[in-house]
Formats: sequence, C-alpha cells, structure tokens
Amino acid sequence: MPLQLDFASILAQWPLLVRGAAWTIGLTAVATLLGGMIGILCAWARASGPRPLRWLAGAYVELIRNTPFIVQLFFIFFGLPELGIRLSPALASILAMTINLGAYATEILRSGIEATPRGQIEAAESLALTRAQVFTRVVLPPALKKVWPALVSQIVIVMLGSAVCGQISTEEQSYATNLIQSRNFRAFEAYIVGTLIYLALAILVRNLLNWAGPRFLFGR
Repeated sequence: MPLQLDFASILAQWPLLVRGAAWTIGLTAVATLLGGMIGILCAWARASGPRPLRWLAGAYVELIRNTPFIVQLFFIFFGLPELGIRLSPALASILAMTINLGAYATEILRSGIEATPRGQIEAAESLALTRAQVFTRVVLPPALKKVWPALVSQIVIVMLGSAVCGQISTEEQSYATNLIQSRNFRAFEAYIVGTLIYLALAILVRNLLNWAGPRFLFGR
C-alpha cells in the first residue's frame, strides 16, 4: 500500500507550531544572554583570575562539559525538589540551557582572551586604565571577534538541544510536534514539519547573530 502523506492535518495545527517556535526562540534568547555573561566571567577567571576562582571555574566547566544535557535538565527539574527547590518547566529549562551554554562559552572565550597579545594589554595598562577597563575595552572585543563563529555555532547547538526540554513539559517546538502527532497519529508528517522548523530556526539564529555581532559587540 503506497504511503499517503497528509501534511494538511499538521499545518492545520499552525498555532501550536508557532507557539512552539516562539518558545524555542525565547528560551534560546534568555539562555544566550545569561550564558554569555557566565562565559565572559568564567573565561576571565580561568585566564587571569585568582587561583580559587580559576579552580572553581575549571571545575564548573569540566562538570558541565562531561555530562549529558538531559541529565543536567533532569537534575534541575526532578532532583532539586528533593532540596526544597521547585522550578517551573520553563525556569528549569532556562537554567539548564544557561548553565550548559555558559560552560562551553567559557572555553571558547578563554581561547580568544589568551590570544590577545601581551603588548596590547601592557599598552592599555600604561594609559592608567583599570583592570576592568583593560578587560572590557581592550581584551574582550577582539577576543569576541576571534571566536564569534564558534560561539554562534555553540548557541545554535544549545537551541537544538532545547528539544529535550519537552520531556519536562516545556512548550517548545518538540513538545508542540509531539502533541500534534498524538492528536492525529500522523507522526511521519509531524516530524518532517518539526525538522524543517528546527532547520529554519537554526539558519535564522545563525544569520541573526552573525549580523549582530560585528555591529553591536566588537565592530568590524
């Protein structure tokens, strides 16, 4: 019996698809902002911070980079309630994505920071700039420029990884796709549409970040 595809029944659920895509973009945006801040702070700590901070940042990076994202997510959502900390699915997803991205961003940014010529830093210090000013004005912008493609790729990976957040009932794209196929039993068509949406979101996010970085963060 030939396969009969019925995409109309999937596309008829477009409000769910739009809502799922919006949730995915929203989770990614918040995680990118917070995870980027964590990455910058931890990269500074690993590159030039005091020894206790270097050790703590290193332990955080090793812990997160060597454990699966879904385990981190489940620990936050199912494990923390044992300590009396209960988070909504959305907050748990944001926290897990932020922590995950922060660890990878730390190592990406550290490589850019350590590539900054020592003479450039000494020249800035000779102008009586504070350590914070040297870092934010002299070290960080060129470091971001060097590692921006790698950082953008990592952000896209974290966005795609958000698909597992549907396992804790966060209403992102994979949750919407699963809900639709459970209603009409058209799993093949539903997951084709879901895949295409993720593909479109990945291309959109990558192009947006590649456009925004040189204009707002580190210049051309």
